Amino acid sequence: MAFDPTRLREDVLRNAEHRAGRAARPASGRGIPLMGQGGDGGWVEDEPAGADESGPPPSAPPSSSARDTEISLAELSAPRLGLIEKAQRFLYARGVSARNLVRPFHKPSRLRLLATVAEPLPGERPGGMALRAGHFLIAGKRLSIENLDFGSAKLAPPIARAIHGFTWLPDLEAAGTRDKVAPVAEDILRRWMLANPAIGEGPGWTPGLAGQRLLMWLVHAPLILSGTDRSFRAGVLRQINEGALWLDRQLRRRLPAHEAIPAWTALTAAGLLLPDGKPRRLYGEAGLIDVLGDAVGEDGGMLSRSPNDQVDTITALLRLVACYRACRRDPPQQIEVMLQLMTPPLLALAHADGTLGSWQGCAPMDARRLLTLCEAADPRARPLRDAGHWGYQRLAAKQAVLQFDAAPPPAGREANGGCASTLAIEFSHGAERIIVNCGGASLAGGAVPRRIEEGLRSTAAHSTLVLGEADSTAVEPNGRLGSGVKSVIFDRERADGAHIMIASHDGYVSRHGLFHERRLALADNGHILEGQDALMPRGKKARRGSHPFAIRFHLGPRVAADHVVQTESGGSGAMLALADGSYWQFRVDGADNGVGLGIEDSLWVDEGGHPRQVLQLVVTGDVGREGGMIHWSLRRMG
Repeated sequence: MAFDPTRLREDVLRNAEHRAGRAARPASGRGIPLMGQGGDGGWVEDEPAGADESGPPPSAPPSSSARDTEISLAELSAPRLGLIEKAQRFLYARGVSARNLVRPFHKPSRLRLLATVAEPLPGERPGGMALRAGHFLIAGKRLSIENLDFGSAKLAPPIARAIHGFTWLPDLEAAGTRDKVAPVAEDILRRWMLANPAIGEGPGWTPGLAGQRLLMWLVHAPLILSGTDRSFRAGVLRQINEGALWLDRQLRRRLPAHEAIPAWTALTAAGLLLPDGKPRRLYGEAGLIDVLGDAVGEDGGMLSRSPNDQVDTITALLRLVACYRACRRDPPQQIEVMLQLMTPPLLALAHADGTLGSWQGCAPMDARRLLTLCEAADPRARPLRDAGHWGYQRLAAKQAVLQFDAAPPPAGREANGGCASTLAIEFSHGAERIIVNCGGASLAGGAVPRRIEEGLRSTAAHSTLVLGEADSTAVEPNGRLGSGVKSVIFDRERADGAHIMIASHDGYVSRHGLFHERRLALADNGHILEGQDALMPRGKKARRGSHPFAIRFHLGPRVAADHVVQTESGGSGAMLALADGSYWQFRVDGADNGVGLGIEDSLWVDEGGHPRQVLQLVVTGDVGREGGMIHWSLRRMG
């Protein structure tokens, strides 16, 4: 080969150690070669690069950088205001009513909505048809409307988010004409109001749920207010007004981002659509922009690192923009900048078929929904290739897409529901997911049992190395994360027809004295993925004794693997058959050193929230206090 892997490693080390504010890369006594130590010696292509490829599909556009959009968080300061507007915002934030600021010597304005909002994101018709048939479809679970306790504190989190947040309204609206679906919406709303009669009391009255609910009611007011019962309509309007006043009080304290963003968004929308709302709108705009600046990293990724949070925030902002349009006002430039900033990182987690990867407990998102969302937010956006703060790195070659988690898990209040997935990968080719993560922890309580939620958040549920049967970052109950990965060193290289990514983390240093380094190389034709997992001692030697490891590769739902065979070079291999008719060979070297390969059962949570039985390849072995390395490869057979 034309390049020297030892020199490559030394260059990467030198570059990493010179990064300002980053920890020095752990040293190793020898260079780690990129390729395996079997008979390959280089990239062996089954067919000429691009021989039968027509380039990436439309769902996988060329990569872009956040800098290409020439936008940054530095632009996200509060809107400039005149003296009167500043005074109104200041006084409203301190409890002075909007009427006293806008119409101090007049009677209160009649309670009404000032405009009709058009939903910017169409709902899912199957969910709406299920509602018309008398039941919810939430997180893969069917719930009877007639028998559901709308005030119960025992609803599982994904179900509570849908029931109390009224996120099902777009689905119902997509399921028929208004005369057919409005009675269903009114019936469910009546049941909810009867079960939750007191403002601020009950499980549905957290700032996040109240904000989500208020925004949905404002956007879908024609659906819930089109009945002939005037007293019911008046009661709904009172609920909207009193809910906004309740949020006013709640937002005077600091809230975590997943609560604050929907609350501030709804408050701003209420300032637009309710009478005498200008002071509330000014207050809401400043608060929303401030919390977005705190919750979103420089490259546009949420600090929670959750694709669900990214989707929810973009969705909320798009609905808020629709409220501005309905009132014939332009939204603040900062909101449009944020939409442009947040879309490329989300697209970076799209596979070649356009569906979303399974990261931080989320389930795959349908390609059509993802495309609709991203086109509404920024039609010119392209996937972000290198996201240092978001942490998900991406390689795309022809029809292949490789996703790599090269960052620590979320920390602090952002770690709610976080996963120990550092250095995990997902890999797809065309319409086939080949290597996946289990995903779906955020849907636990629906079709996914609550008892396996912590297991789905563990390192073993992700396609990466597990040392000593322990998580790289401790997974604790109630969605918390403990000690573990503190820093990740990452670099990219390009050599001999391959894109290379190298990363290491310190999650096992305190317990084993070993760093985990993962090196990945994807050929330009997308047909060969080579990897190397190394365990390197901190200093000269790690702790005494044997350190067992397992490297897991969870396979996609349309991938079959029968049995393990021994290769001529002394390694182990397995043939993978994909539903598109292609075959891929997985190989691992080191059978002479006690490294084994096995096929075990696993599960994968699909886009509907249903657990599906899949297989996983598991590479096992032991390393001593000097550490060791394991080379593996996945290649398409031509």
